[in-house]
Amino acid sequence: MKRLGFLLLLLTSFLKIQGQDGKMNLFINDLMNKMTIEEKIGQLNLNNSGGFVTGSTVNEQTPRKIREGKIGGIINASSMDIMKACMDIAVKESPHHIPILFGMDVINGFQTIFPIPLAMSCSWDMALIEKSARIAAQEATANGIEWTYSPMVDIARDPRWGRIAEGAGEDPFLGSQVAKAMIRGYQGNDLSLNNTMMACVKHFALYGAAEAGRDYNTVDMSKVTMYNDYLPPYKAAIDAGTGSVMTSFNLVDGIPSSGNHWLLTELLRNQWGFKGFVVTDYTAINEMINHGMGDLQTVSALALKAGTDMDMIGEGFLSTLKKSLDEGKITIKDIDIACRRVLEAKYKLGLFDDPYRYMNAERAKTDVLTPENLKTAQEIATRSIVLLKNDNHILPLKKSGTIAVIGPLGNSGKDVKGSWSFAGGQGKVFSVVDGLKNIGGNSVNVLYAKGSELTDNPILAKNEAPFGMPGRKQSSDSAITCRELLKEALLTADKADVIVAVLGESSSWTGEASSMTDIGIQKIQQKLLKALLATGKPVVLVLINGRPMTLAWENANVSAILEAWIGGTEAGNAVANILFGDYNPSGKLTTTFPLSVGQIPLYYNHKNTGRPMDPNNKFTSKYLDSSNDPLYPFGYGLSYTTFEYSDIKLSKNQLKGDEKLTALVTLTNTGKVAGEEIVQLYIQDPAASISRPVKELKNFRKILLQPGEKKDINFDITVNDLKFYNSELKFDWEPGDFIIYIGSNSRNVKSAGVNWIK
Repeated sequence: MKRLGFLLLLLTSFLKIQGQDGKMNLFINDLMNKMTIEEKIGQLNLNNSGGFVTGSTVNEQTPRKIREGKIGGIINASSMDIMKACMDIAVKESPHHIPILFGMDVINGFQTIFPIPLAMSCSWDMALIEKSARIAAQEATANGIEWTYSPMVDIARDPRWGRIAEGAGEDPFLGSQVAKAMIRGYQGNDLSLNNTMMACVKHFALYGAAEAGRDYNTVDMSKVTMYNDYLPPYKAAIDAGTGSVMTSFNLVDGIPSSGNHWLLTELLRNQWGFKGFVVTDYTAINEMINHGMGDLQTVSALALKAGTDMDMIGEGFLSTLKKSLDEGKITIKDIDIACRRVLEAKYKLGLFDDPYRYMNAERAKTDVLTPENLKTAQEIATRSIVLLKNDNHILPLKKSGTIAVIGPLGNSGKDVKGSWSFAGGQGKVFSVVDGLKNIGGNSVNVLYAKGSELTDNPILAKNEAPFGMPGRKQSSDSAITCRELLKEALLTADKADVIVAVLGESSSWTGEASSMTDIGIQKIQQKLLKALLATGKPVVLVLINGRPMTLAWENANVSAILEAWIGGTEAGNAVANILFGDYNPSGKLTTTFPLSVGQIPLYYNHKNTGRPMDPNNKFTSKYLDSSNDPLYPFGYGLSYTTFEYSDIKLSKNQLKGDEKLTALVTLTNTGKVAGEEIVQLYIQDPAASISRPVKELKNFRKILLQPGEKKDINFDITVNDLKFYNSELKFDWEPGDFIIYIGSNSRNVKSAGVNWIK
């Protein structure tokens, strides 16, 4: 009876889904039968509203085009008033009253700004990451936004690339978990609700592998590397039900993503079963001309036939598709397929039922920057911080005495919001100075001195402002200013018991169009740090940055280093929570920190070489002037307590087929305070049909232990954890010996061997 009841439930659910889809298909069929070819092409045009946008010139013809049915969506409208005005024209004056789709770059929050995605991934907390996306959707949808260009799931192994800040780092397994969490957070279980928004996974595909870490640059890699290392997070997002996908700027197998039929149709739709719509990145179709693919008409037709449904800003579809249709270069079916996908998205969002459902002034007053949202932002920012060094137990600080906060980022709210916060972030932003005062209370005296400018590099200073916005004011006599700032800093330090040096990067040095060749602390800031260390007073270095940095000198000379990232609205309070020990740091790096830029690309899950490094043999794979090892490996992060791992105990040493292996370690808190440890499981396949990585993350667990407490940590391992794409791109596992690693990071692990046969 239970089985029969279950089958009836499945049948009911199936019929319900079929009924919903059938109703949608009938509605869209009827609508498309009434639309002209020009109106169908218009639905494929993603334009701007005349407000602030990234990139090129503002289109002042937007109202006319909406009225003529030539705009299907609008990107980054600057206010709800503008969105309402555009929607009024669309549903009251356009031929078939088709609502506008409003999208925005809501990357790490709308008004409540969370840490940048790279920082959030260092929490290894999928529930909190999902919650950040849920809050972002709640706030954005109250202000008219129903579509976000997030999450970015590009695997990135080169920290020179500024957009490493927008993803989850270098690991495909962890990146896949983050991708699924973000999609669930944005979209919920029902896209038609007025507080859920459609996600747009980006950038499809391989964008994080841009050569030389230079944004918009070309990419070239084997399909084995694609499938095993770069594609998994995109696939995870598709499986999680993302409503849309954004193409990348780069080449994939020599063809730009936006015009790549293999990528957008054969892989994305035929192999992975994606049912949503594909939108380009900003003017990506037009940029195919520079890639050498032909003129605008040619590349627009190529993109449409490849599987691109919506053209962001470039208007190549709008201006050329009718001509290509008349000339037989595309078919009406090609246009209809793309138009249907865009209309289906609008239908699923409930826009045909109520075009104004996401424009709710009352919700905008009550659902944005709420105490609960800010509390969550602080919790996420706190859990994202990584303790890199803490010699002599300098941290945590006492809530007494005088603390000198010194550095150009110590009292900056702008730089802890991140480069994408132009979409919102109108509330109070807490700097490190604010946080120390808030959390420290009246018993702590907090002083501040800027100490230096962010940089004395004229090229970097000139290119500092994001998206054409006004940059920082530069002193007319920088040499005098630097001396005065340094003098003030030393006088301030002299009054303090401890110095908190807040250094790093401007928020505009990471993110889009923010590639760097020098990813170390700028020389002028390092000069300040050296002067502070020379005072002999305890110095804690707090880093505000959006990428891994080269910190070899700092690691060798500073006793305590805190990686605080670009932490969002509550950044300063989060830093203070860690500095005072109100929270014991638990963050772990999701991307490798190199010793120097000369090691890049550097990542933990690399393949071995035929001549592994041997310090006693010159003719092995190594540098003459540096270690091969990173400064801080993937998965690294310290705590105010210490943890001890037992040897690994395996349930079996030999398995066959679908048997399950259990790996157990006993974790002990050997310190004096409670703390959380992220226990990481890696697997190595030492002998396979293709060369495999030295280790791969396969699971992790976050464990809270009281002082002296022990806990057995079990991981179940199946053949699914052994699978990979072989040289024929078949996803399978191969029998043989495997090494199981469990530890605190990718470098410090225990190991045990197992043999698995088919």
